Amino acid sequence: MHDNNLQDWQHEHTFNQDKRRPGESKTLIVIAITAVMMVVEISAGVLYGSMALLADGLHMASHTVALAITAFAYIYARRHALNPGFSFGTGKVNALGGFTGAVLLVIFSLMMAVESVERLLNPVAIVFNQAIAVAVLGLLVNALCAYVLGVHSHGDHHHNGHDHNLTSAYLHVLADALTSVLAIVALIAAKYYGYVWMDPLMGVVGAILIARWSYGLLRTTSAVLLDKQAPKLLREEIRTALESDEDTRVSDLHVWSIGPEIYSALITVVADKPVTPDEYKSRLPQTLGLVHVTVEVHRCRHH
Repeated sequence: MHDNNLQDWQHEHTFNQDKRRPGESKTLIVIAITAVMMVVEISAGVLYGSMALLADGLHMASHTVALAITAFAYIYARRHALNPGFSFGTGKVNALGGFTGAVLLVIFSLMMAVESVERLLNPVAIVFNQAIAVAVLGLLVNALCAYVLGVHSHGDHHHNGHDHNLTSAYLHVLADALTSVLAIVALIAAKYYGYVWMDPLMGVVGAILIARWSYGLLRTTSAVLLDKQAPKLLREEIRTALESDEDTRVSDLHVWSIGPEIYSALITVVADKPVTPDEYKSRLPQTLGLVHVTVEVHRCRHH
């Protein structure tokens, strides 16, 4: 009886979220490196009077916290992947971690801007040689962290369901690298040309650029969290595959991200001579990242 044997119609909902993702180990390594450099830059910024250097150190402090959230998201998603309370697994924890990191980036960019403007109005003496040396060291550390994370952009292809959590961590590292570069430029300009105002001004410039990066991450992660429709190209490929027999028409299509590079879909099809839902599902290419598909089939009304 089917009441006692439902295995053929059931499937698990972990979608590999129970496996340790490469970004988790990378993030933990970067957290340790960033925390050490954070202490060095904040101490040097206070000791040598450089706002750009202090801003870089404070920014690293914010990134240490944000990276800790990233690591927590990885661990939480992995440990709760088998929890039946999550309808489609814990894939969206990844996007939530990225969204939280982006929010923190915005907050601390505002703090940087405010502090820099205050220092612009009330400049202080700077010990240039030591401040430049620490800023260069900070840049090297950020370059190392970026190498460890190893995020590369390959375009969206069919979708944009990449590891938002890792992207958030990478943006934090890039933001640190940017503030280090700006600090070096500002300190050199102040030392050799007397442009002391360049130091706090670079803090403002860095804050603006970081806020802009944050906006992009907020937009992509919020789309995942709000179940926004998958990219148009992916939906068109699904429609084309299902309508390949010139009889079937897709009347309703909902495709949304439930994790990095994986999607769920609710599809309604209408045909004069419809086939079974399983046959329609078999038409969908395996390369589309569809892991949870429901197909509703209707015969044309005039039949």
